[in-house]
Amino acid sequence: MDKKIGLFWLRDDFRFSKNNGLIEATINHDQVVVFYLYKQDIFKAQEAQKWWLSKSLSNFRKKLNNLNITLEIVEINSFKIFFDNLIKKNDFTIYWNKVYEPDYLKFDDYLLSNLKNRKIQHKRFKGNILNEINEIKKKDGTPFKVFTPFWRAAEKYYIEKIPPKEKIIKKCKKKINYFKNCIEPEKLLPKKNWFKNFEKIWTPDEHSALKELQNFIKERIDNYSEGRNFPNIDGTSKLSPFIKFGQLHVETIWDECIKKKSKTIGISKFLAEIGWREFNHSLINHFPYMLKNNYSKKFDKFPWEINSKFLNAWKKGLTGYPIVDAGMREIYSTGWMHNRVRMIVGSFLVKHLLINWKDGEKYFRNCLLDYSPASNVAGWQWVAGCGADAAPYFRIFNPILQGEKFDKEGEYVKKWVPELKNLSKKYIHKPWESEDKNFKLGKDYPYPIVKHEDARVKALNAFKKI
Repeated sequence: MDKKIGLFWLRDDFRFSKNNGLIEATINHDQVVVFYLYKQDIFKAQEAQKWWLSKSLSNFRKKLNNLNITLEIVEINSFKIFFDNLIKKNDFTIYWNKVYEPDYLKFDDYLLSNLKNRKIQHKRFKGNILNEINEIKKKDGTPFKVFTPFWRAAEKYYIEKIPPKEKIIKKCKKKINYFKNCIEPEKLLPKKNWFKNFEKIWTPDEHSALKELQNFIKERIDNYSEGRNFPNIDGTSKLSPFIKFGQLHVETIWDECIKKKSKTIGISKFLAEIGWREFNHSLINHFPYMLKNNYSKKFDKFPWEINSKFLNAWKKGLTGYPIVDAGMREIYSTGWMHNRVRMIVGSFLVKHLLINWKDGEKYFRNCLLDYSPASNVAGWQWVAGCGADAAPYFRIFNPILQGEKFDKEGEYVKKWVPELKNLSKKYIHKPWESEDKNFKLGKDYPYPIVKHEDARVKALNAFKKI
């Protein structure tokens, strides 16, 4: 047993199962301190995630206390300065798991080099992913740019791995404090109290994540292939925030899915969604420029329009298109949006309103509990047609037909746009055609901010210019 203190750098790892860094620290040390580094500017534009992070830290600390492990939150201005000062102590062994974002991996290289030079014991482990980024490449050594062959190779590679024997976390002998001037989880909460509704819906801890996973596999996964398209039913997993913050490891999801005796298309489709997450992580690390710019360079010439009136109407769910407005109100109220609706509202912004996908990405970043750069940026570029293996730009979702097809009875719309609750299903997705004398368009609900056919023609003409 190493007499030095074991430090575990907590990032998106709020779990005890398959948390190799934390587990190894408890195996090798009698005293372990878990520390989280809160850098305010990272979460400046991620207000919803401040709530999830605060609750995750609070819940995780309680569980760690039972194991005689301290969780300390340190507010910092610079990772570099913090670790340069920490390394001077040289009275610890440090452990952490990877986070698969280019900036984090780049900093890892800096930290690993400094720890090695100062002869400080350290160990970094694989993070929340099935395969390491550089393990899945084409035969010529270049990264995949198309999802299907990527996932075929990635799935095969993972299946053929010999899984290591899983270790379990150990209780430490004595709790200690290590860092000075620590802050409490409550300090991380957003100042604006709009997140109160989140608490009625979500419980950010590992136990809840595993419970949600089991319920999904038992009740909904077999019908996932079809059910995921209908926002009025509970057909998706709603696991994405837990995956983002590491309350749930994707290997756990895989393990639980393959336990099912019947291998349905629903299971395959769901695991392919995990595959999309892997693909997106691969993309942003091999092509990091796409985090801020178009993957497809030709879209750099696209004639995006700047229209704050339209953008605000979209954000507030006041576009006059019910399925779009329902989705935008859902995200603000719950911190989450149905996957089908994400495509609809995204398509509407970039193709009906000709507003740059970056503006949509920025708003989602602020509102989504499950926000991650890989999934969010890649998802928006997929919708906009400028990403890798993206939907073609000329595929323009008709919000009326999308509503009529995937919310036939208007149940989803009526839930989030209650001013339309008395309209019949005939008019619920096109209220401007309603003959109901008790319903006043322009007063009870806004006129459409653009006409679909006109917007479609305009979008196609804009596309011809690049």
